[in-house]
Amino acid sequence: MPDLLIELFSEEIPARMQARAREDLKKLVTDGLVGAGLTYASAGAFSTPRRLTLTVEGLTAESPTTREERKGPRTDAPEAALEGFLRSTGLTRDQLEARDDKKGQVWFATLTKPGRPAAEIVAEVLTATIRDFPWPKSMRWGAGSLRWVRPLHSIICILTDEAGANTVPLEIEGITAGNTTRGHRFMAPDEITVSSFEDYAAKLRRARVMLDSSEREAAIRQEAANLAFARGWEIVPDDGLLTEVAGLVEWPVPLMGAIEDRFLTLPPEVLQTSMKEHQKFFSARNPKTGRIEGFVTVANIETPDHGETILKGNQRVLAARLSDAAFFWDNDLRIAKTGMEDWAEGLKSVTFQSQLGSQADRIARIAALAREIAPLVGADADQAEQAAKVAKLDLRSAMVGEFPELQGTMGRYYAQAADYPAAVADAARDHYSPLGPSDDVPSAPVSVAVALADKLDTLTGFWAIGEKPTGSKDPFALRRAALGVIRLVLTNKARVNLTEIIGKGYPGADAADLLAFFHDRLKVYLRDQGTRHDIIDSVLSMPGNDDLVLLVNRATALSDVLKTEDGPNLLQGLKRASNILTQAESKDGVEYSFGADPKFAETDQERGLFAALDTAEPAIRAAVKAEDFPAAMSAMASLRAPIDAFFEAVQINTDHQIVRRNRLNLLSRIREAGRLIADFGRIEG
Repeated sequence: MPDLLIELFSEEIPARMQARAREDLKKLVTDGLVGAGLTYASAGAFSTPRRLTLTVEGLTAESPTTREERKGPRTDAPEAALEGFLRSTGLTRDQLEARDDKKGQVWFATLTKPGRPAAEIVAEVLTATIRDFPWPKSMRWGAGSLRWVRPLHSIICILTDEAGANTVPLEIEGITAGNTTRGHRFMAPDEITVSSFEDYAAKLRRARVMLDSSEREAAIRQEAANLAFARGWEIVPDDGLLTEVAGLVEWPVPLMGAIEDRFLTLPPEVLQTSMKEHQKFFSARNPKTGRIEGFVTVANIETPDHGETILKGNQRVLAARLSDAAFFWDNDLRIAKTGMEDWAEGLKSVTFQSQLGSQADRIARIAALAREIAPLVGADADQAEQAAKVAKLDLRSAMVGEFPELQGTMGRYYAQAADYPAAVADAARDHYSPLGPSDDVPSAPVSVAVALADKLDTLTGFWAIGEKPTGSKDPFALRRAALGVIRLVLTNKARVNLTEIIGKGYPGADAADLLAFFHDRLKVYLRDQGTRHDIIDSVLSMPGNDDLVLLVNRATALSDVLKTEDGPNLLQGLKRASNILTQAESKDGVEYSFGADPKFAETDQERGLFAALDTAEPAIRAAVKAEDFPAAMSAMASLRAPIDAFFEAVQINTDHQIVRRNRLNLLSRIREAGRLIADFGRIEG
């Protein structure tokens, strides 16, 4: 069984596209091979800045011969029907076979598809893959029509078995597949002939190319850590930057440099962001001072001077970048120390959204809403309002203009420089959070108040102008804002009445519709946490469903009980009681909801259920009032045995009408006891 090696060698592939390209190459080729009848044992895809590589091991040497029978028209059908069948099969009349069928004789065609050699199939599949490759962006070059991410130079396509390696006959736009590649652009640019994947990988390594991106990442991480350790520093972790840099080099050579003393007073976030965004440098931190004092750059070449010239060039460029940052910082600090009035005034001319006014208008709304929310989250109302007015002023700063990702972070520094209280300054940094499902959630009361006000203003504003998410489209990230509200409320156990707060937000927002949107987002969030959808539905139908903490406490207690031995049986008893009662009420045209009297009980099981309900009902009510839902569910679970015994011993629809009505009213007590906690009818059996 042969092994297949493919390499598509080109100009530099953008680092951000490489991971997806590896997976696309693997899927497109292997799916095509399998679709054509071949099988394989394993496949692996690799990438460097200049090549995409695929190895497929244990490929079958040829596809199997297949035989297919196809039923056609009756033998006495019109001639046109027969001719259409012949065209679809590619056969002639004398190649058909007439067979008896239920309604007479019918023509049958037997189609035999002979197997094909793997090389022929590989050539077809790879040609289609290259021509239809789903690059996010691609280009044409020269006079050809082929599109690739960057100009494609050569193709390796070889099949290797015990007899040796054979090049697959393949030609695309003047590029003929072969068995040669090239190593590192500068250190080993000569042509390399390969005969298998093992030979290919080994020769590339000798030619200063690490084929596996994960190996390049590991090498960068380890050497950077070693260089930092030698200076008493530590590398600031950044997995995204590590993946990007590994996609920029074929032979990573980490080099360490120091930041000039004149820049060490810059905030560490500024240093780290500037070096990452402009230079793709890793930041090195001094654990004793907490300052960013050095950097690691990753070269793509080994030099006789061990990178000294490269490092000097990088340091000159870095000094120029950090000089700009220092200028922004000094200028911004001067404005901040005078109160930031210029920035506040400037935001009046910055449009937030055409129908929702300027950023200044929005800040005024957020400040008013933060003041309303503050008592609900234990925050000082004056500080919450003050923080909301300050939090977004850094949007007018030069530093945030250069590095938008530092908004909030710089706001905290500028608020500190303006001598605002620590809680106000921290809220400027934290009020954007959480931005995503893994982002930290603020816990300081003032930060929570402003963060909630910020997100609720966004939601109520866009709801008021009819800009709601539709399908997969959510241009204003309203789903993310709603999830942020949910995480803020639940993490901080904030007892917030969402309907009331929505009403205090942007005028015109449909509170009921927006609350339903929150419920949909809560369902997604809780399902991700492992809570069943039907349990969520059962508590959403209860009063107080605009208190998310209350909702989750109910759902958690209910979920916990349903996982116990009593849970499923209790659920079945409640459902059975509800079903019988619903059918009887529909048949009789009355509601059985009052008047169950133990004096009409005829069995010990009935009397036992009366007694159990007399004990459980007040316990459930008291527990629900105290919001002690585990205790409420425990009291509910105590009814499991009496309910089981009742249904085992008693016939509800007896001929004795007084006893029947009494028993139906007793079932109503069971149903209402359950409704104190949740709508059990919505829970699946």
